[in-house]
Amino acid sequence: MAQSVAAPAHSELLIKKSRFIGCVQSVPDRAAAQAVVAALRAEHPGAAHVCWALLAGGHSAAVDDGEPGGTAGRPMLDVLRHQDLEGVLATVVRYYGGVRLGAGGLVRAYTDCVAQALKSARKIPLVRLRTMVCAVPYGLEGLFRREIDAAGGSLQGVQHGEEVELSFGVAEVDAEALVARLNEAGQGRVSWRT
Repeated sequence: MAQSVAAPAHSELLIKKSRFIGCVQSVPDRAAAQAVVAALRAEHPGAAHVCWALLAGGHSAAVDDGEPGGTAGRPMLDVLRHQDLEGVLATVVRYYGGVRLGAGGLVRAYTDCVAQALKSARKIPLVRLRTMVCAVPYGLEGLFRREIDAAGGSLQGVQHGEEVELSFGVAEVDAEALVARLNEAGQGRVSWRT
């Protein structure tokens, strides 16, 4: 099951006078990741590189930021994939210490920096939500609200017209059982919208 991180987790490594400052954190998408990277660049103007890797919303990114191709972003991304993470940004800020590490040394440094940050990160399982919409008679609104709440769902919207239209989200694994309970409670008076 895919996981994310509950809060940002940090690490710092010193390798042959180069300083590597790592962070893993939850982000919803690429735009949010780019905003975090921009803030890091502003916070560390003397850094030689701000490398990053992203797995979020079905998209991935691996940015070497001037390091030799494939020595920073891709290894960081591989660490995220190996841990089955989703919605996570890994960043490493490098202050160059004057000693070249070589391609293998860079790969190890960036990989270790992200792995160390992940060791201290609290991982949380990601729950896939299904959004559902149904229309019911007014007399069933209270019962449906209680059933949705009991299933761990969250009511997203209610519209009152000829009938009450309820829009709600529920964990994918609980959706079928909830639909069965609601259909039984509605006794044929529930219409589902797509």
